[in-house]
Amino acid sequence: MAREAGLDLVEVAPTARPPVCRIMDYGKWRYQQQKKEDKSRANSKGGRLKQLNIDTVRIGDHDLQIKINHARDFLKEGNKVQFTLRFKGREMAHLDLGRSLLNKVKQELFLVSKVERDAKMEGRRMTLVLQPDHKNPATAKPPQVSTPGGRPSPMTSGSSLNIPPRPAPAAPAPVAARPAPQPQTVPQ
Repeated sequence: MAREAGLDLVEVAPTARPPVCRIMDYGKWRYQQQKKEDKSRANSKGGRLKQLNIDTVRIGDHDLQIKINHARDFLKEGNKVQFTLRFKGREMAHLDLGRSLLNKVKQELFLVSKVERDAKMEGRRMTLVLQPDHKNPATAKPPQVSTPGGRPSPMTSGSSLNIPPRPAPAAPAPVAARPAPQPQTVPQ
């Protein structure tokens, strides 16, 4: 019957009793399935990695806010975002400033993201990767940012040198009135 119609006899459910078969054009059906897969693959652009570079730890607040807003847009589209902070010259002595900068980025974006890979040094670069994660603002609470050692990170230069602070200068003691010097007599 299928040959007379110029179609194929396709077994749909071989384990059923009795087995279920269908008369159809198998080549045409495969072509349509392949077109559906290609179309769904073309529409799914989410999950790409977008990279934002920060050239120095001395970035201005407004410039950083612009980069955070771009990252927020990328995360809302479903893309991952990688922040790359480059250290130049003597900035390598102040890695704590870079870590606090990336902590600020994490806190700003915590509603739309979660950390995939935390701030990590790779040569002269520190990278942070965030992935999209939409949270309910009413129930979400900002992450507790911790630093190594459990201490808050001071934002003063040279703090990592472990130099104790100078003691406060003591107030000068009041000078007591001295008795007048007695002339000494020399025997002759």
